Amino acid sequence: MTERIPCETAGCKSTILPATAAKTGGYCMPCHQEQERQKRQAYIEQHRRTVNLYEGLTDPVEILKIMHAKASYDPLVQYVPYPLSREQLYLDLTAEQAVKMQEYAVKHLTEGGKDTAENILLSLVCYRNDNIAGVLPDLMEHGIYYPVILYKDAPSGMRDRLLRQVDWDEENRNDILLILGWIGDPRVVEAFRKWRRSPPEWTKQLYAAPESYALYGGWELTPDGERRDLVHNLNYAIEITKELKDTNAEGVGAGSGSGSGDQFLTPSASACPWCGGKLTLLMDVDTSHPSLAYLSLPQDRLRVQTCVRCGCFGTVYMELDSLGAPIWSRYNQKPDYLPAFDLAADSSEGIGEVRGTLALSPAPRSPYYAAEWALSQHDSQIGGHPGWVQDAEYPKCPCCAKHMRFIAQVDWADFGDGEGIFYMFLCIEDMLTATVYQQS
Repeated sequence: MTERIPCETAGCKSTILPATAAKTGGYCMPCHQEQERQKRQAYIEQHRRTVNLYEGLTDPVEILKIMHAKASYDPLVQYVPYPLSREQLYLDLTAEQAVKMQEYAVKHLTEGGKDTAENILLSLVCYRNDNIAGVLPDLMEHGIYYPVILYKDAPSGMRDRLLRQVDWDEENRNDILLILGWIGDPRVVEAFRKWRRSPPEWTKQLYAAPESYALYGGWELTPDGERRDLVHNLNYAIEITKELKDTNAEGVGAGSGSGSGDQFLTPSASACPWCGGKLTLLMDVDTSHPSLAYLSLPQDRLRVQTCVRCGCFGTVYMELDSLGAPIWSRYNQKPDYLPAFDLAADSSEGIGEVRGTLALSPAPRSPYYAAEWALSQHDSQIGGHPGWVQDAEYPKCPCCAKHMRFIAQVDWADFGDGEGIFYMFLCIEDMLTATVYQQS
């Protein structure tokens, strides 16, 4: 039997065969591999060079083109990031520059760069609410119907074409119905009404009724066949206050906006009847704020409360009293499955670290800013269109059975180490709020 010898590395207890020692200089394979890794890392650090692809550039269009290009990975190259985010550059574009980006997207489309073209167009539509109707024929020519939000401003001729196409295009029927939901004009409402009254043969192949696709566009078809909007276009971001951004402050804890008393992600004094942990006020906002004033609520403040533990497993309703205080609803139904929560070990009360003080943005942004969840942006907001991680899920009011209006959403990733989005809803008639949670 061949005698094994100890590895030369100090403290390593491995033994190796003489043949291995001859190859590695007396080291076991893990130690030898670590030495090689360290040599490689030292070589990279010694020879790495810094490259600024944006040096000398001032045209935001040219800068965005570089941002959208896929730079090849090279461990010996360290790229200098541009000081502004892609989102900010899109927001700062002039109308003429935005048209140039549309043209650049079409160029990518014709050259096979489908993903880049879609990303550019989504940025224009969501961040800026630009009308890209002139590009839509190019998308259809290439058989691109998704992301469906790109078609929200489709002209009447294209809308009518899609209404005919849905009858025979089985492959794209689902996306076409979603597109029609985003268009949502009187002609589409009429079509949904007709399909509900006399379902075409192709509806048997669907998992949901055709009119349910309206939810993705932020509205529903009422029992009497009318359009009822479920979102409000005035959209304000919930964000870390500018003062903390500028000073790189690391204040940890839930936040109240300066001046207005608005609060977000704060522990409640009430306990969850299901798990026993503290409930969380996702938002506590003055109802006179422009993002809520359209509701004409009798209360001075709108408070949306939930259990951030149990709320991940089902809808949580709260009833608002005459002063707007949220009370655990008698309509809540405990989910079939809830894990055993270790409340003693949960020092954060289930909220997680919130890095900074939170407040509403001083100015509104595009209604569609966060509507496409896959875009890299800040999702937390009051108003605007929800950014569904999964399917559109407007809960129904347990009192009147109507779909509840979308009010706001909070993305855990915007403020801490968590993940997933809590969506908030309100039934004005019955003074009920609801929360729904989704994650990837």
